[in-house]
Amino acid sequence: MSGAIECRYYGRDFTADEMALLRALIATEPQPNRAALSREFCRRIAWLKPDGGLKDMMARVTMLAMHRDGVIALPPPRGRRNPPRPIVFGPDTEPPLFPAPTTLDEVRPLEMRPVVRETREGRLWNEFVARYHYLGYRTLVGAQMRYAVHDRNGWPLAMLGFSTAAWRLAPRDRFIGWTPEKREKNLPLVVDNPRFLILPWIEIPNLGSHILAIVRRRLPGDWTERYNITPVLIETFVETPRYTGAVYRASGWIRVGTTQGRGRYDRGKLRNKPCKDVWLRPLRRDWQRTLNR
Repeated sequence: MSGAIECRYYGRDFTADEMALLRALIATEPQPNRAALSREFCRRIAWLKPDGGLKDMMARVTMLAMHRDGVIALPPPRGRRNPPRPIVFGPDTEPPLFPAPTTLDEVRPLEMRPVVRETREGRLWNEFVARYHYLGYRTLVGAQMRYAVHDRNGWPLAMLGFSTAAWRLAPRDRFIGWTPEKREKNLPLVVDNPRFLILPWIEIPNLGSHILAIVRRRLPGDWTERYNITPVLIETFVETPRYTGAVYRASGWIRVGTTQGRGRYDRGKLRNKPCKDVWLRPLRRDWQRTLNR
């Protein structure tokens, strides 16, 4: 395909030939649905994730943006989309009737369980986060890992979620020393931490930093096993003044700046979201060199 660039979305350039291919796929008879279209487009232009899978979810987001901008005309959505089922809070997410532990010695050793979709653990993770996290429950973006943290007796203490990092994040990118090209190449080595919930009836000094220390050692291996790529840096966002980020500071995270109040996929510079402090945690000593190769 020729190198003439027609448009750029979410940090990726699309050549004139790629856009001609996309329009030809849209015009195919019988016309494919949007999901099939995104998969075929990824396959034809080799738009792949680090593990070799198709980057079709990112392609779908990109094509919707192109459609809104009038660059392409997508086929109409097929069928009626069923609204997501509301999360119903069951008795398992109620505060316990017995006194909660108050020291680390009462709960250690902690058990960090990977959470799998369509399981009881997965349902409870969703319920706890929906019920007690100030941002509520939302499906994590892209690649993801979820954990439920339990005490030594099996009682839940905390929920964590990790997902694909933000595409462009000025404080992070400046701190790493990234050029746009290095960011595009190495972004899969960075993981976001969009959810960290300690259940509200648990008040144990140093529990948060203890959990973050455990997950820092655990996450790289689990992520590698699932996605065949080893992250070297974690990012997270702390909404101020609601929170101070003290638990992250205590666990060795570094505050590198503040967001501008734009969402993950905001292309219109609306700045209609709360500003948040950006915190980073390297996962190994050579993280900066690795991210700038």
